[in-house]
Amino acid sequence: MLRFLILPALLLLSCNPKAQNSSSREDELKVQFSLPKKLKEVSGITLSKDKNIIWLIEDRGNKNAVYGVNNKGEMVAKVPVENAENTDWEDIISDTQGNIYIGDFGNNDNNRQDLAILKTDLKDSKQTVTKVVQTTKFHYQGQTEFPPKKSNLLYDCEAFVEMNGNFYLFTKNRSKGFDGTFLVFQVPNKEGDFEAKLIGTLKLDGGYNDAAITSATINSTKDKIVLLTHKNVHVLTGFTADNFNTAKIQKIPLHHNSQKEAIVFLDDKTLMIADEKAKDEGGNVYTFAL
Repeated sequence: MLRFLILPALLLLSCNPKAQNSSSREDELKVQFSLPKKLKEVSGITLSKDKNIIWLIEDRGNKNAVYGVNNKGEMVAKVPVENAENTDWEDIISDTQGNIYIGDFGNNDNNRQDLAILKTDLKDSKQTVTKVVQTTKFHYQGQTEFPPKKSNLLYDCEAFVEMNGNFYLFTKNRSKGFDGTFLVFQVPNKEGDFEAKLIGTLKLDGGYNDAAITSATINSTKDKIVLLTHKNVHVLTGFTADNFNTAKIQKIPLHHNSQKEAIVFLDDKTLMIADEKAKDEGGNVYTFAL
């Protein structure tokens, strides 16, 4: 995800009536603003290089566009991706140079053979269109059936980060008899068609809403990755570039259960989280202090 020290514009959120929160506890999820009504199924969130625009995408069944909102939650940009389809866009990230990538790897049934990460030329909210300038296609090491048996549905993905020229993917377990197991795969950040290398098999505690991974983000020093689930954030430390089996995992409850699908670091101590709109709940952007 985009790394930086602070997001000045977001300091103004405290002046926004929608951003008020009656609680002063630092360990609580704080609503910053509600998303525009038309963005009901947000699946990923990242930040522009100038730190003034929050970029969002929606998942399968929605348009092939990246949406920009300002620090009040007002939509300021809708940028179609002119040479790509939204098969199932599940996460969006930025690298240290400000390049924006879309993870087209949603795979609920574990049967897709067209998984890809799309690098775009999106730079600012004034663009009327963006296009894909690099396509990283991949298949998972170890997957030989499409789909596998219901007890081994480990190849859906809604979460990734970029680190030192590689993408790292964290899978979403959809197996019968869910036990929190997830896989970590490494894919080069290059044009081409690759086998995603399995570099970790780990487990999160709890049931599906506690432990099914929906997004990921990495801090500026690249030694801490946060995984999002509906009810918690899970902080990974102690990993190496080629081995995540050494990672230590800290589970931090959010004390809030909703369909949270998107996360990004604002600074190394603060997270921004978004959830989908569902009846009378969700459809918000939150901050959470680690």
